Amino acid sequence: MVLETSPARAIEEISAELVLTDRDLARILDADARTLSRWRRGSHYPQTETRRRLAALLALERRLAEGFTTPEARRDWLHAPSRYLGGLAPVEVLRAGRIDRVEDALEALDSGIFL
Repeated sequence: MVLETSPARAIEEISAELVLTDRDLARILDADARTLSRWRRGSHYPQTETRRRLAALLALERRLAEGFTTPEARRDWLHAPSRYLGGLAPVEVLRAGRIDRVEDALEALDSGIFL
């Protein structure tokens, strides 16, 4: 997966649309909060693995926007416990760095599995 925008723009879009704090986003990206701030300012550029994670988060955010008609509905889904995710909210799973599991939960929902 390739990041098709600047890291700073991706960080801003992800944090705004997914309502993630800088601390949450740093945990998801496995980075220090100061490093995240540098990326946001454009004074530093993330390494390949972090750019891949940013691209995956951006794709997830855009997929959520397609599946949920309002920002509130997206936020509600992200913060509500999910049986598919063992009772964890998708945002908790993201904080653990498991973007793939949240993508799977969204795929299950899109497929009509309402756990």
